[in-house]
Amino acid sequence: AKIDMASPNMNLRDPVLYRISHAEHHNTGTKWCVYPMYDFAHPIEDAVEGVTHSICTMEFEDHRPLYDWVLRETEWENPPKQIEFARLNVTNTLMSKRLLKKLVDEGAVESWDDPRMPTVSGLRRRGYTPEAIRDFCDRIGVAKSNSTVDVGQLEHCVREDLQPKVESRNVIFDPVKVILTNYPEGQTEECEIENNKDTEKFGTRMVPFSRELYVEREDFMEVPVKKYFRLFPGNEVRFKGAYFITCNDFAKDANGRITELYCTYDPETRSGSGFEGRKVKGTIHWVSAEQNIPFEGRLYDVLMRDDDEQAEAAPDEEADEETAAPAKDFIARLNPDSLKVIHGFAEPYLAQAKVGDDFQFLRMGYFCKDKDSTADMAVFNRVVPLKDSYKPE
Repeated sequence: AKIDMASPNMNLRDPVLYRISHAEHHNTGTKWCVYPMYDFAHPIEDAVEGVTHSICTMEFEDHRPLYDWVLRETEWENPPKQIEFARLNVTNTLMSKRLLKKLVDEGAVESWDDPRMPTVSGLRRRGYTPEAIRDFCDRIGVAKSNSTVDVGQLEHCVREDLQPKVESRNVIFDPVKVILTNYPEGQTEECEIENNKDTEKFGTRMVPFSRELYVEREDFMEVPVKKYFRLFPGNEVRFKGAYFITCNDFAKDANGRITELYCTYDPETRSGSGFEGRKVKGTIHWVSAEQNIPFEGRLYDVLMRDDDEQAEAAPDEEADEETAAPAKDFIARLNPDSLKVIHGFAEPYLAQAKVGDDFQFLRMGYFCKDKDSTADMAVFNRVVPLKDSYKPE
């Protein structure tokens, strides 16, 4: 079926409106053989469904005369309008639905809601907030020319949104045990720590403090480098919300790995006591080794390891396999470090978190509780790291 090119006001190619195929269809079998082409069905479907504006990417700009002609010739009252804009490309990210489907089908990602996927369900599970995504869209705007946005700008928007409205928690990713040799055995006390150091309305929480604690392995150095103010033999630091702690000795295993730190605490230096006898330069966070919850942390990074995949790996959605040949190796460019899994310990207060809740894990980044959590093992997805290298213009 062809359009009469002699019709007035026509400036179109000679498009096919439907095709006849005497073949078995996976849904209708052999009951039907006439199939409308996309350019014919699209405007009619929009009109039937009451669409006012059909928003398309730039490759459909050449299709708009036919879109308008079909609506005009079928005499729809208040027909929809088609508006084109440049597709959103983000560095280190795939945006093509066809290629994202390939990732799912080939098992390169867990599912459509894998936190590395740029889908609504994936972003939600990752812990991105609607406000952060809206802010990102407001900042980049809508354009007619193709361009690629730095993924760092999206992460910057997420950090700016989460920082003032989520609570912080003490969490240890790579634990090494601290034993306070002068702290009473069997004793536990509660230390008051602020929930968000920049937002007073969140108040404080009580965190258990005991003789045996966990700190991050990177918070100790046997031989400290210059300007290292954390734990090393002979140095004193503050344990956040608790006491001044001095490292006196340490133990190693047969492989030379640090296993325990032997420290002492000064009971006069408890936070909030008003002690001003001396100052320390380092403050570190901690978790009680006797009262904590184990957790699994999923550290997500960018999906693609290079920045130029948009030109090669995101062809026109309508392209066939022949046209899309340059993208066939895109799976080889997946970032092998896009997911790292660690296991650590968190303060007991984190047990109250619900699936979807966002938190700041002190010094580690922003994290969201995942649906894979169980009664025995809480699972948290890293939303974004704390470090922000993106500089807004």
